Amino acid sequence: MALEALKEVARKIIGSTTVDKKFVEEIVKDIQRALIKADVNIKQVKEISETIRKRALSEEVPDYFDTREHVLKIVYEELLKGVGEGIDIPLKKARIMLVGLQGSGKTTTAVKLAKYFKDRGLKAAVIAGDTWRPAAFEQLKQLADAHSVAFYGYKGLKAVEVVKKALEVAKEDVVIIDTAGRHALEKELIDEMIEIARIANPDYKFLVIDAAIGQLASKQAKAFHDAIGINGIIITKFDGTAKGGGALSAAREIGIPIAFIGTGEKIEDFEKFDPASFVSRLLGMGDLKSLLEKVERVAKEEEIDAEAFLKGTFTLKDIYKQIEAMNKLGPLKKVLEMIPMLGLKIGDEVMEMTQEKMKKFKVIMDSMTEEELLNPKIIDSSRIRRIAIGSGTTPQDVRELLKYYETVRNVMKRMKKGKLPLKGLKFGL
Repeated sequence: MALEALKEVARKIIGSTTVDKKFVEEIVKDIQRALIKADVNIKQVKEISETIRKRALSEEVPDYFDTREHVLKIVYEELLKGVGEGIDIPLKKARIMLVGLQGSGKTTTAVKLAKYFKDRGLKAAVIAGDTWRPAAFEQLKQLADAHSVAFYGYKGLKAVEVVKKALEVAKEDVVIIDTAGRHALEKELIDEMIEIARIANPDYKFLVIDAAIGQLASKQAKAFHDAIGINGIIITKFDGTAKGGGALSAAREIGIPIAFIGTGEKIEDFEKFDPASFVSRLLGMGDLKSLLEKVERVAKEEEIDAEAFLKGTFTLKDIYKQIEAMNKLGPLKKVLEMIPMLGLKIGDEVMEMTQEKMKKFKVIMDSMTEEELLNPKIIDSSRIRRIAIGSGTTPQDVRELLKYYETVRNVMKRMKKGKLPLKGLKFGL
C-alpha cells in the first residue's frame, strides 16, 4: 500500500543528524510522493505539504522536543488533519443500514460490523436485504452462523418486505441491514434504498466503499447522501490497494466521517476508524490504545493473565494459552505494527505465526516438564534435544519456539515500560 511509504519518512526524520531547510524540503517531497501514489487529492497534497514546510521552517522548537521530534510532530498533526474525522458510535441499541455499489463488500462487512458489537457485549443481528444477488442470502447466513450472529432472511420476498418482516421480530441490540448493490448508481437501486430507509428508520446509514476506487468515492458518496442522507463511511479492502488515500481524501472532501475500515479478508480484520491511531500507525508510531483494548478483550475470552502478558513476565505455560488466542489477536506482525518501536527490527520468520507453526509450538510444549514451562531459562541443549525427540520435531523447532517466546516477552516489557525510540512519539498515542 502506497501510504506505507510514510513510515520511511518517519524513519528518515528520526535517523537524521541535521534538520535544516534542505532536509525539510526532502521530507516534504517524500510526503508528496507517498500521498500522490496513494491517490490522495492533489489539492489536499499541496495543502498538507505546504503547511508542513512552513511550520517546520518557521516554528520555534519547544523545550521538551528536539528538532527531529518537533518535525515529526508537525508531520503527524498535518496528516491527522488530512485524513478527516471519525464518528463516535455508542455501544447501545441501534439500527444500521449498509448501502453501496456491487462488489464493495457490504455482505461481509455486515457480519464484521455485527461481530464488532458482539465482541463488546451487545447482541447483534443481520438482515438479508439484498434480494438481487443470488448468492447474497446464503453468503450472509453462512457468515452469520459461523460467528454466532443472529440472521433474518426470507426467500421469495422483495427487499422492502424482507426488512419490514425482519424488524418486526428482531429483538437484538444492534440490527444491521445488508442491501443490494449494482454496477452503477441506477435509479432502481436508489429508489429501493430510499424505501428501505423509510421503513427501517435506521440510526446510522453507512456507505460501504472499496478502497481501490480511490477518489471516485466522492461521486458515490454524494449520490447516496443526496438520496438517503449518509452519516458515515466504511472503507473496505484497505490493506491491499494503492488508492486507499483517495478514499480517505474523498470522504474528507464531501464532509462525511469515516466510521470503520476493513483491513483484511478475515471477519476480525475490521476496526473503528480512529484518526489519531490511524496516522500513528501510518508513521510507524504504533497504536497502544487499540492494542491494549484488543489484548484485554481476547484475554477475557481465553482467561489469559493480561497483566502478565503486558508486563512480559509470563511463562511458556501462559504463552500456551496465548498461542491458542493468537488467531483473535491476529498475526504478530500486525500486532507489532501497533507498538511504538520504530527502531526494533524483527525478522519476518518470527513475526509470521501461521496455523501450522502454532500447532507445532503447542505439541512442543506438551513435551516439556512443568518446571520447564514455568522457567524456560533452564532449557539447555540437552533439554532441547529431549523435547524435540518427545514431540517429534527438531531442535531447531524447539529453539524457534524459545525465540518466539523471548521476542514477545521483550517487546511487551519494552512497551509497558515506555521505552520508546523518542520521547516525543507519545503525542501520537
